[in-house]
Amino acid sequence: MSRFSSIVWMAGATAVVGLTTPVFAQQYPAKPVRVVVPFPPGGSVDIIARLISPKLSELMGQQLVIDNRGGASGNIGTEIVAKAAPDGYTLLAHTIPLVANQYLYSKVPYDILRDFTPICLLSASPVLLVVHPSIPVKSVPELIQLAKSKPGLLNYSSAGVGTNHHIAGELLNFLAKIEITAVQFKGGGPATIATLSGEVGITYPNMVAAIPYLQSNRLRALGITSAKRSPSVPDIPTVAEQGVPGYELTTWHGILAPVSTPPAIAAQINEFLVRAMRSPELAERFTREGVDIIGSTQEQFTHHIRSEQEKWGRLIRERGMKAE
Repeated sequence: MSRFSSIVWMAGATAVVGLTTPVFAQQYPAKPVRVVVPFPPGGSVDIIARLISPKLSELMGQQLVIDNRGGASGNIGTEIVAKAAPDGYTLLAHTIPLVANQYLYSKVPYDILRDFTPICLLSASPVLLVVHPSIPVKSVPELIQLAKSKPGLLNYSSAGVGTNHHIAGELLNFLAKIEITAVQFKGGGPATIATLSGEVGITYPNMVAAIPYLQSNRLRALGITSAKRSPSVPDIPTVAEQGVPGYELTTWHGILAPVSTPPAIAAQINEFLVRAMRSPELAERFTREGVDIIGSTQEQFTHHIRSEQEKWGRLIRERGMKAE
């Protein structure tokens, strides 16, 4: 069982708040709730936030407003939430750059566990290594051979320094001992568009964003970044099984609030999120698209953030990756 599957089972009964929630928390929310997505529309964080928004609005009895504040690999939107009132009405949706940026930038305008209250780890999913149909390879070994035979020829599109795309590409470079150059774009949507157009030949989109383009043959999948094949796309082999042992990357998506958010309100937001993620309509949609539903407790998400800091900090240091 993977560590994400373990979190799913662990999260069960402990994730739901009991009847002891104070009265002031029971009255939350009394107005619309803003979720800041620190990336442009079209990327995986934006897609996940918009997928859960209708059900979450229904459960909360208030509108959920998605506010895209892209820039600086997520730092701009993240800082906005770090400085927001800790009242439960401004939340942050994020993924791997939340933990990677502290190693990439000489200084970031926030500290993850000092300035935020982790609320819920929503989901996890692998990404896909895909190429534009014009790239003359159909497997990861062929891609590696091409990269070694023609140094400097290949590029991959990234959603920004330290984003999921960038981490995935540099992990392949590191383990396969190749150099495919990252071309940085302002978000996952623009990065995918660049590969769809043929401007850049390779990219690493999240499954939920990639599957429609695979079905229409606008992109070709070479491999999946998980440790095992996905039941959603069983014909796509893992990168590791194609001669890159140790290659594994699972993206994740979580919700945080500003630090000092009242514990009862934070617990109630967690309850809303867990109920939304486990609703039949969302469960069916996410399972179909290869997304593992987690719906963690706050404590489990905090532990996950610390684990990810250690894992990706090590890769960033070994690769000498810098945003400046």
